[in-house]
Amino acid sequence: MPDILATDIVAKSGLFTVESLDLEFSNGEQRKYERIKGGGRGAVMIVPLLDDDTLLLVREYCAGTHDYQLGFPKGLIDPGENAMQAGNRELKEEAGFGTKELVELKQVSLAPSYFNANMHILLAEQLFTETLLGDEPELLEVVHWPLSQWQDLLNQKDFTEARSVAALLLAKEHLASRAK
Repeated sequence: MPDILATDIVAKSGLFTVESLDLEFSNGEQRKYERIKGGGRGAVMIVPLLDDDTLLLVREYCAGTHDYQLGFPKGLIDPGENAMQAGNRELKEEAGFGTKELVELKQVSLAPSYFNANMHILLAEQLFTETLLGDEPELLEVVHWPLSQWQDLLNQKDFTEARSVAALLLAKEHLASRAK
């Protein structure tokens, strides 16, 4: 691992803290890196299966692209929660369903060269109707999508978030291996 010679906060907003790192590598090379400092709590994304062939997705506003995107429910892990508790809570807040069964498919990172953030991708089955008030500024549109038409979902112009694409493919692989 490179040695951290110095750290400095170079920018801060209500949402992000940008940190500068002065590093020295084992060969003596020194470099300055910048990264968005993570909060360390992590996040979850849930692939909900209403039945054997029905995915639940949500369509929500995304400020980064200034449009509405179709994807799986997701959110931060709150203090005192584990990933499974956060997944069940976010599913209730965003899609109006709770789950009796959550399975972690994979933990992924987001742009690890610049951002220290991990997301737990979870598969939710045995859903039941239950709603919690979330922090979204408007009700999210819940979209039912046939799992058997997963390739059509990949072609949707508003299904572009890489984490949702990865979650879909991980869920498909998990379900296929379970069926064997």
